[in-house]
Amino acid sequence: MELGKKRLELLRELVPGATVIGVLLNPSGPNLETVTQDVTSAARSLRVELHVVRASTVPELEKAFAELARRRVHALVIGTDTFFNSQSARLGSLTRAHSLPAVYQYREFTAAGGLMSYAGSITDAYRVAGMYAGRILKGEKPADLPVQQSSKAELFINVATARALGLKVPQSIQTRADELIE
Repeated sequence: MELGKKRLELLRELVPGATVIGVLLNPSGPNLETVTQDVTSAARSLRVELHVVRASTVPELEKAFAELARRRVHALVIGTDTFFNSQSARLGSLTRAHSLPAVYQYREFTAAGGLMSYAGSITDAYRVAGMYAGRILKGEKPADLPVQQSSKAELFINVATARALGLKVPQSIQTRADELIE
């Protein structure tokens, strides 16, 4: 599943005038290269200018958002990373404070005031993990189990944040959303 590309496409659909997009990445994260390639390729195909900023600590987050403001980005894609997962509330607050439409992977970001989240279903991933655990407890060897990946993606939109940013959520996005958060 090309999540970076899909997130960028959804962001462009919601903010059609966004031609300068920021990407927040963790330079010490294990997914750095994959996420960078995914989003860079998507930006090229959508013909948007991309500005990458990096943060791996809370103080660096503040600096990264100041850099995004200086570069006058129109919207932000937040790269997938465990550090960012732990900072969902702070990221939601920073994107609101900077009036920056942003997309991330988890609903918690959107519930904390971020505009949008899109990723594989956590519920589905836990269901698959539970099935694996059950099979192992019944005696199957982990090495014999097939690799499975969640194929269901979830889209969450914070419509209150969209209104605050002066954005109208198109009906086409509303109907695809798993949840519209007020």
